[in-house]
Amino acid sequence: MAAAAVNFPKGKYYALTWSIPDNYGGMTSAMLHRCRAFRRLGEVKVEVLTLDDRPDYAELSAKLLASGELTEGVSIRNLWDDLRRRNLKPAANQKSPLNAAELLAPAPDDRVVEHDGVVLVRERRDGHGAVVSSDRFRRDGSILATERIDESGHTVMLYNAEGQPVRRWGSRWKLYRWWLDRVFKKRLSYLIIDSKTAARFVPGYRREYVVTLHLVHASHRDPESAEPKLRASREAVLKRSNDFDSVVVLTERQREELVHDLGELGIDASEVVRVIPNGINLPPAEATEHARGGGIVVASLDERKRVELAIDAVVAARETAPEVRLDVYGQGDRADAIRAKIERQGAESFVTMHGYHPDAREGFKRADFSLLTSSSEGLPLVLVESMAVGCIAMAYDIRYGPADMIRDGVTGYLVPDGDTALLAQRIVELQRMPEAQLNSMRNKAIARSQEFSDEAIAKRWVREFERALGAKRIRDAAGEPLPTRLRRRAGVVRRRVRRVLGH
Repeated sequence: MAAAAVNFPKGKYYALTWSIPDNYGGMTSAMLHRCRAFRRLGEVKVEVLTLDDRPDYAELSAKLLASGELTEGVSIRNLWDDLRRRNLKPAANQKSPLNAAELLAPAPDDRVVEHDGVVLVRERRDGHGAVVSSDRFRRDGSILATERIDESGHTVMLYNAEGQPVRRWGSRWKLYRWWLDRVFKKRLSYLIIDSKTAARFVPGYRREYVVTLHLVHASHRDPESAEPKLRASREAVLKRSNDFDSVVVLTERQREELVHDLGELGIDASEVVRVIPNGINLPPAEATEHARGGGIVVASLDERKRVELAIDAVVAARETAPEVRLDVYGQGDRADAIRAKIERQGAESFVTMHGYHPDAREGFKRADFSLLTSSSEGLPLVLVESMAVGCIAMAYDIRYGPADMIRDGVTGYLVPDGDTALLAQRIVELQRMPEAQLNSMRNKAIARSQEFSDEAIAKRWVREFERALGAKRIRDAAGEPLPTRLRRRAGVVRRRVRRVLGH
């Protein structure tokens, strides 16, 4: 077998997310892509860990394998499915037997999850929608777990195959941490936490053999606040950034802002917050024929993507450049409203909506330019896909991503957020640009895109794994005797030297 393209450090590799829904979006897609890239380039196995009640992970895994979203060496392990297969035993230090909970009698408003005719979950909520009781079952119908929340407290209990209670905790988070211990088995493991929901319990999970890296896929700031403020959904986790071994964001601008925002709260996270963009499996560089005047949008047709602004810009550009036209690929809840807008503007002859198309991105090879008019992004890889084949990317300068990817006027165009008139002007300028200058811009865009290739990004992850492990070992040794601390520091230095020398 040929040597791996990227030399990953020894250890086990995991991604932690809450769930994998049927119609998953960008975060899950980016996570699965990263896992495949690690496997393909580093020949490491990657396990995706999930915590939800989805009952059909076996079927989902088969479906994702068939579609290429999973590959050999990339697999999914769900908490509850894993527990159903385990031979659960009492804790070694358990001194007295546990009392089993009384099972829930079926009620009309219960949430029930079934699979192949077997009830796997029965869940009950109070009048405010909060879970107060739940029962989980094995696939043979026997009880697996009970959870009760009342005035006396919170109790989570696991049962063996004979229905006897064998484990008890005071919160589900404690169960999650216990399960992770059984997954990692005290082996050196690198855990990337992709989901902000799953990340909530990880700051309290500190093990000398587990390196925790929380990847923040989207903006950390509250978009409704006039002043910089952490999103409510991220605040509790990000305030504990220093309890992770690494917090990874996708762009330099977001790193600067996150470090600043935490600093305003008295938290110095400058050492732990790092930058690693999402990667993309770029095709080999090739010369393609770009039809002058042809624009393309590949986006979900939702409120955040603001595709209507791209249409406005094209309509305005045609006043002086009548050759300009636009192809729109995507689907979403704004599709009908966008279609109606095209009709109102009399743009049906030069704006075409294609809906969802699996090969939509092939359009970048033919289009003259692409437009991104979102209100916010994490790191829009659609820009990289455009630039990689020389399609000139034009984007609003939003948080986050475009400014980290496009050098205005050199590898594409950045336009102030919402400035449709200037976006239209840039489209016109592109049509009037001399061919030699345009080709130079296309070539520079292609070169810039290579910095986001899977191989380049995998190497950045490798460097961060090694940095985070070294920093963790030094920090964990802080209370140990001086000789131990010195040995740990020496070990960190040796690993860095070996990496530099390629050993």
